[in-house]
Amino acid sequence: MLYRLLQLVKKELQILFGEKRARMMMIGPVIVQTALFPFAATMEVRDNTVAIYNEDNGAESVELSQRIAKTAAFTTVLKIHSQKDLIDVMNRQKALIAVHFPQNFSASLLSQSHSASPQTAQVQVILDGRRSNAGQIANSYISQIINGYILEKSTRTATTILVRNAYNPNLNFKWHILPCLIAIITTLGALIVTALSVAREREEGTFDQLLVTPLTPGYIMAGKTVPGIMVAVGQATIIALAAIVVYRVPFTGSFFTLLLGMVMYGLSLSGVGLFISSICSTQQQAFLGAFSFMIPAMMLSGFIGPIENMPRFLQVISHANPLYYFIQLVKGLFLKQFTFADAFPYLWPMLLIALFTLSVGHWVFRHYIE
Repeated sequence: MLYRLLQLVKKELQILFGEKRARMMMIGPVIVQTALFPFAATMEVRDNTVAIYNEDNGAESVELSQRIAKTAAFTTVLKIHSQKDLIDVMNRQKALIAVHFPQNFSASLLSQSHSASPQTAQVQVILDGRRSNAGQIANSYISQIINGYILEKSTRTATTILVRNAYNPNLNFKWHILPCLIAIITTLGALIVTALSVAREREEGTFDQLLVTPLTPGYIMAGKTVPGIMVAVGQATIIALAAIVVYRVPFTGSFFTLLLGMVMYGLSLSGVGLFISSICSTQQQAFLGAFSFMIPAMMLSGFIGPIENMPRFLQVISHANPLYYFIQLVKGLFLKQFTFADAFPYLWPMLLIALFTLSVGHWVFRHYIE
């Protein structure tokens, strides 16, 4: 029986890699996403335009304007000379952010160090709400510049704030996106290949031939599951090696633990893929079903936004999402020096989810073939 199972797995792999077009579909997306994601899927703000409306023209406001202009986030500075021009620049999206220094800014800032009754030095920052994420990040850059300059000028404070970014000291966005990309590619490989397997047999008219073989439904299900996991692990391994070798993302954990996590995660997704494949008559339906699961899984994984910001009921649902645990595991192995003991709290939930999804997938598979 084991020999027959291996032959079924071999048949599935031959179908996946037998044609040149199929091989390109397996390998091409991995290469494209590895090349594009670290540069395209980034929340860094660089080479943008800042508008500066300086009514003060004192030494302090001029120096602050120069410091803002020298940051990598802003390569173009628009000098604005009226409130009307400022509104026009923001309306036409000529600048991501605008900084307005009022007439008394320099005097107010100097009074904080030399006057018995210091005035408040105010700066107005205007963000383009149509690009809210980039605007908020740009605002944090400008706030750091202004606050740092005020700390330098003020003699009333004796406190210095030192900020250290744990696990990613230079805030290199590639260190965040590439470990997450390993999880996304594993999701695509395991889910799509498994979801299309049974639907493909139905569409090509070979499913009935498969049922008359001596293989039980459990063995048929295993034969459809193993190739998807092998493809997913292979694709994710390529990206992991590219992250380490090409993009120089530090890998501080055990590669064996990473492979074990890939397999656990692949198992948890294979049950979902088999469930989708069992209830679909065509590959197109299975493909749409796979994406219907994958998009919410990504939204609830913490990849796009923090889970802590979600409503309470969505936070509970996210802890039943295997992608959540796998992303935490991969990031820990790359950046946090995870040992196996550190990784275990993320491995066993994926194993439980795998047992549940495979059981449900097996039940649905048997129900639809009987």
